[in-house]
Amino acid sequence: MAQEMELKYGCNPNQKPSRIFMEEGELPLEVLNGKPGYINFLDALNGWQLVSELKRATGLPAAASFKHVSPAGAAVGLPLSDTLRKIYFVGDAELSPLACAYARARGADRMSSFGDWISLSDECDKATALLIKPEVSDGIIAPGYTDEALEILRAKKKGNYNIVKIDPAYRPAPIERKQVFGVTFEQGRNEFVIDDALLGDIVTRNHDLPESARRDLIIALITLKYTQSNSVCYAKDGQAIGIGAGQQSRIHCTRLAGQKADNWLLRQHPRVLELPFVKGLGRADRDNTIDVFISDEPDEVLAEGRWQRFFTEKPQPLTREEKRAWLDQQTGVALGSDAFFPFGDNIERAHRSGVCYVAQPGGSIRDDQVIETCDLYNMVMCFTHMRLFHH
Repeated sequence: MAQEMELKYGCNPNQKPSRIFMEEGELPLEVLNGKPGYINFLDALNGWQLVSELKRATGLPAAASFKHVSPAGAAVGLPLSDTLRKIYFVGDAELSPLACAYARARGADRMSSFGDWISLSDECDKATALLIKPEVSDGIIAPGYTDEALEILRAKKKGNYNIVKIDPAYRPAPIERKQVFGVTFEQGRNEFVIDDALLGDIVTRNHDLPESARRDLIIALITLKYTQSNSVCYAKDGQAIGIGAGQQSRIHCTRLAGQKADNWLLRQHPRVLELPFVKGLGRADRDNTIDVFISDEPDEVLAEGRWQRFFTEKPQPLTREEKRAWLDQQTGVALGSDAFFPFGDNIERAHRSGVCYVAQPGGSIRDDQVIETCDLYNMVMCFTHMRLFHH
């Protein structure tokens, strides 16, 4: 390992010179293949922190899919149902717990995960590498790689796939610094521990918070800790299913994340699962086609003269009423917010995506209105009393 590493350029090609370095000691990482760039390392180091915390909090292998310094997906290694296997396009492959975590993280929002940076909490095994192999991805960070996994990954991108090994024992200094416009900012690292104890202050009439919901709320909150603020995360079944990042208004975060959660469920609709794609349609084209098919403007792929590019026969689009009926079956979703909800409209929108459990800091002058809205829908809401802004 070295004390510094020169990079091709910074965020943009005109931003030179560029490097990462340690003021004291050596870098806690090693590049095994490729030449990662500035944004790659921002994604890698944020993603590594996220999956490390998920592993510590749940005891399960974890994976994250990062794009532009926010996660597109994050998950722990729970087994996949047949339906999830189908919408994540993993087929009948034998999956390790780590591979399940990656399939969930990558599959929740495949549009946003296109060209991602992958973070794994555990040594990358062959099963996980085989899932990564056909996907468009910029690189990966993990504490280690089996020989078989390394061989598979090194063959990606004509041998230029970025592979980074991180020292899992590394602990950063308690004070962190960065510069903006020549001015140095300094703050204590956010070492706040997110665990089950954070969910003890239930403020709604309903106090029924099952273990699965506690797990999903913890996943949502840890995901938010490394998501550009303002941010909201919907989670279910051990994974994030909708992340709204970097919005100036919290209701816009809730809507954006809610739409992604809705898409996750709509992709499980029988008519979507049975779409008759033409043979040889690329993975990215297939994902884009599904996204448009379940949108409010499916004619973009169903118009005469266009649908033959994607389908062997013209499928019947879902009506607005059919989509609403399918979404109304959604339930048991957990919702985390990195800061308080200022109005009950956030809860109203969350309810439309099946949210039953909420964790947020509290502290708004309208907390009573937010609690009342939760009670209206028999939701369980916890006040964590801790903001999780990340910039």
